Amino acid sequence: MKLSRKKVKSTILIATAILLVAALSAAMLYFVLLPRKFSLYVRMYAAEYSLEEEFVYAVIRAESNFNVSAVSEAGAVGLMQIMPATADFVSAMEANEGYDLFDAEQNIACGCAYIFYLKKRFSDTDALLAAYNAGEGRVQNWLAKSDYSGDGETLDFIPFAETRHYVNKVKKFYKCYKILYF
Repeated sequence: MKLSRKKVKSTILIATAILLVAALSAAMLYFVLLPRKFSLYVRMYAAEYSLEEEFVYAVIRAESNFNVSAVSEAGAVGLMQIMPATADFVSAMEANEGYDLFDAEQNIACGCAYIFYLKKRFSDTDALLAAYNAGEGRVQNWLAKSDYSGDGETLDFIPFAETRHYVNKVKKFYKCYKILYF
C-alpha cells in the first residue's frame, strides 16, 4: 500500500508536534524541579565570591529545596542550611555584625562567603562539598588518611553515607542546572 504525499506530510507534522509537546513538557518539569528562586541574591553573591550561580543554586536545592524557613534536626538554618556557629565564624571572618539566617539575602550571602572560604581550603569539589556538609575538620582528617585520599587533596572515598549522598546530589543538581540554564 502506497501512502500519498498528503498523508506522509500529515504524519510528519503530527510526529513533530508530539515531539515538540514532549520536549516542552520535559523542560517545564525541569524548571519546576530546578527553580532559580532568589535570583537577584544568588547572582549578586555568586559574583561577589567568584562562584558559579548554578553551583549556588545546586547547594540551595540540595540543602532546603528553596525553603527559607527550613531548620534541620542538627540545627542548620535557612536556604543554605547554615549552622549558627558557621554563621558566627563567617561573621567574624567578614567583620560584620552577624547574619539573620532566616532572611533569604543574608543566608545566601553567608553561604556564599562560606563556600568561598572552603574553596580556598579545598581544591577538590568533593572535599569542598563534604566540608560544607560534614565539617571542615572531618574532611581534613579524611584527607590525611590513605583509606580516603591517595594524595591528601582529593577525596577518593567519603566514609559518611549521608555526606557521600549529599555530595552526589549537589553535583547532580549542578549538572542539571548547567544543562537547563545554559
